[in-house]
Amino acid sequence: MNEIKEIIQKAIREAYPDIEMPDFDIVEAPEKFGDFSTNVAMILGKRLGESPGEIANKIAKIVEQTKDNQKVEKVEVVKPGFINFKMQIPYWTEKISEILETDNKYGQNNFGQNRKVDVEFISANPTGPLTVGNARGGVIGDCIASVLEKSGWQVTREYYFNDAGGQIDILGHSILADDKAEYKGDYIEELRGQIETKDYKEAGKLAAKILIEKIKKTAEEMGIKFDVFFAEGKDLRDKNKVKETIEWLKSKDLIYEKDGAVWFLSTKFGDDKDRVLIKTSGEPTYFGVDASYHRNKFQERNFDRVIDIWGADHHGDVSRIKGFVKALGYEDKFEIVLHQFVRIVVSGKEVRMSKRTGNFIAVEDLLKEVGKDAYRFFMLAYDLNSHMTFDLNLAKEQSQKNPVYYVQYAYARIASILAKIKNQNAKIISNDQITKLLKEPEEIALIKQLAKLPNLVEEIGQSYQIQKLPFYATELANAFHGFYEKCPVLQAEAEVKLARLQLLKATQIVLKNTLDIMGISAPEKM
Repeated sequence: MNEIKEIIQKAIREAYPDIEMPDFDIVEAPEKFGDFSTNVAMILGKRLGESPGEIANKIAKIVEQTKDNQKVEKVEVVKPGFINFKMQIPYWTEKISEILETDNKYGQNNFGQNRKVDVEFISANPTGPLTVGNARGGVIGDCIASVLEKSGWQVTREYYFNDAGGQIDILGHSILADDKAEYKGDYIEELRGQIETKDYKEAGKLAAKILIEKIKKTAEEMGIKFDVFFAEGKDLRDKNKVKETIEWLKSKDLIYEKDGAVWFLSTKFGDDKDRVLIKTSGEPTYFGVDASYHRNKFQERNFDRVIDIWGADHHGDVSRIKGFVKALGYEDKFEIVLHQFVRIVVSGKEVRMSKRTGNFIAVEDLLKEVGKDAYRFFMLAYDLNSHMTFDLNLAKEQSQKNPVYYVQYAYARIASILAKIKNQNAKIISNDQITKLLKEPEEIALIKQLAKLPNLVEEIGQSYQIQKLPFYATELANAFHGFYEKCPVLQAEAEVKLARLQLLKATQIVLKNTLDIMGISAPEKM
């Protein structure tokens, strides 16, 4: 799409040499309208006071007159001012050579310019094993981190956990089974057998230490490798970071005392009310600790961007923490990505989950049932704002009804074909030759799918709509299966065979790169 953008920009400069170049989008056009479309004429219409249709026709005429015959085949204006482009076949076939040359780097961009980004996700308190309910954010966060790495960012994957405070005390009471116990389940019984102390605070801390190690192991089984495990007690409280934050806010006249508590002037930064930082007891609130944590990210560790992946139950915390980050002066570098929760369905019936009642599905158990690949694919497949249904029976099914199986089968099928010509000297043929040889609709449709990955990575790197990746992988697999059924490879005439083999190799690379970003394996045999 960057090439199309350059063609349009060149035409705009010729038509309107004195205007500042507008920021505009190129999108895929519906098939009947061509390949790409832009609304740049509507944007210019507002700026110039001209009809978008007239502007569009002027730009289209310039493109038609100067078009590269290896690029644009047809330019068409559609009311109220959209400009649609249909591309020449060589534009598409040269993508094969580009993919083969760049290999595992295909799809990368340099939007991040090696800047530092912290992606914090899961961050469930160590009061029990990771559950399916709180671990959807794990796969989401890990995939966003991978997309950002592909986009030229220096990524830190981070897990923040509470190893001190009220919930850890409750965990300790639960280990001791006293009248303040709340957590239940087999894991509590196991911890009780490992911890001998009768002091609830010590019991809670020891249990949290055991559980965080268990969480680390489960994260690895999910395919997630965290760079940082940041502990509230050890890394904030014990180092007086909360006190330092209060002093910093005081120096900026952003706190006040009322009713024996210390308050942050969060209404000054868009919140609906001021927030308590330090309770009357002298203990910091959850917000007070969280504010100190974010100050650490920006002012001490100097991240250029910070992304928090939160469950939707933390929606109420968004305005207060955004207000604090705004007070720090980093609001344009901070983003919170919310995601909805998971329903587990077994044979059509939903399984209810609660850590406190001991009725939950641990991630480690689900991974044993369906495996890492199906787990990750299903977790990524839904819009973040949608509650997702994890169909256990479908995830376990080894058939083309299961989308991850369908995608992986495409990769394995390609590997099988290529293995058959492994010992033959398949020469590389030029793009001009490929253009003459690959003309079938299924061949072009497959190439068009391959060409989408770079733009998709760039877009997700800014929108975080990672559900588009499994959708794309499925569409790519679908295009490959359609090609495979209609276009024989090994049985084709010699030159056509060579061209199709290069298309197969390019497809294999793009499928592998897509699966790698999602953290899903690409098996060569199934």
